[in-house]
Amino acid sequence: VQLQASGGGLVQAGGSLRLSCAASGINFMAYVMGWYRQAPGKQRELVATVISSSSTNYADSVKGRFTISRDNAKNTLYLQMNSLEPEDTAVYYCNANHIIRRVAYWGLGTLVTVSS
Repeated sequence: VQLQASGGGLVQAGGSLRLSCAASGINFMAYVMGWYRQAPGKQRELVATVISSSSTNYADSVKGRFTISRDNAKNTLYLQMNSLEPEDTAVYYCNANHIIRRVAYWGLGTLVTVSS
């Protein structure tokens, strides 16, 4: 199983980035997909999850700024991040959580740095 995250980088406050997570080795549609992040010295926290386009969940801190989506045909998860703030600086991790079984996978993460 591989969850390959990409798209991180350095951006100024107010800018945008789009993260992608390419999944392989799993039945993509059988998983709730999500993004989590971990800032230096802090615990990993939920950013957003998606089951379908009509079933998404966001942390309060990113609502209205971030949009999570998935392309089941491409086995790919996305996170569009707009109006980025320095507080969004973190390593962003892709997560796959099986809908029924207690099985979950993590990607290696991609670093997002927002400068003020």
